[in-house]
Amino acid sequence: MNSLAPPSALQLDRRHLVGAAAVFAAEIGLPASVAAQSRPLGPIRQVEAGPLSIGYAELGPPQGPAVILLHGWPYDINSYAEAAPILAAAGFRVIVPHLRGYGTTRFLSSTTPRNGQQAALAADAVALMDALRIPAAVVAGYDWGARTANIMAVLHPERCKAMVSVSGYLIGSQAANRQPLPPQAELAWWYQYYFATERGRLGYAANTAAFAQLIWQTASPRWRFDEATFARSAAAFDNPDHVDIVIHNYCWRLSLAEGEAQYDAVERVLATGPAIYVPTITLEGDANGAPHPDPQAYAGKFSGKYEHRTIRPGIGHNLPQEAPEAFARAVVDASRM
Repeated sequence: MNSLAPPSALQLDRRHLVGAAAVFAAEIGLPASVAAQSRPLGPIRQVEAGPLSIGYAELGPPQGPAVILLHGWPYDINSYAEAAPILAAAGFRVIVPHLRGYGTTRFLSSTTPRNGQQAALAADAVALMDALRIPAAVVAGYDWGARTANIMAVLHPERCKAMVSVSGYLIGSQAANRQPLPPQAELAWWYQYYFATERGRLGYAANTAAFAQLIWQTASPRWRFDEATFARSAAAFDNPDHVDIVIHNYCWRLSLAEGEAQYDAVERVLATGPAIYVPTITLEGDANGAPHPDPQAYAGKFSGKYEHRTIRPGIGHNLPQEAPEAFARAVVDASRM
């Protein structure tokens, strides 16, 4: 399990996605129509976990092997509106939580810091597993969700049967984030610097949906989502803590906001860039317009069973929603590694 497997590439052409979905469905014993389903995830359940009442969707048999699907910013659980039913029909118990600051997830106390640092988000996911009495699960995500899955795999490998991580290894450190990047790379992070200003905080609060739609367009330049699809996810930003969590997340990364002392020791561990031993499949879209590392740069971070897949053509940052069959296939395959 701890030997490094050479990365391989899976090339999926969007022209063949329908056919690939049917083949995939047949391989795991599903009707082909299951792979084409798309409806809002729900109903939403609530459970108290750590400092939060977490809103989450649950699909599939309660006794099935668990899968935790974690979304990113500025998206929501509906990034998995197609992938989750595929996995549920394949026999998995699928849990899709709203992160803190999204949807129906709420803080239990008004005095709890609205902290968006990476260690806090990972602690939320572990607390959710505890609350739902899930001893171990396949963890999967993209953007903030991929980083959260990475951290869970480092800190709690016994809770992670396998991992699917879009854009690979995303664990960061404040020290590394203080280092300047080449101008083109800095330009891609424009919103991070915008959020570091009071003007940015006010601007995001006043134009949250428009801001998110712009990010969707630039991060996935070839994804032709419709207004209904965007509106379904934008409703999750109507959360009293959303702006505070997002602003704190990006300001903390640049050492412009403090985290909570309870996470200091954990962040020191994460700052070393520890290897991940959990069996992992990493994914990358060939048209990801958001800042992301090159797959060759992070392959060495995975010291267990490992595979990389590039998903083509025209797949952007929100890979689970843009290529749900490819994402679901990766989860199934990771669970068998």
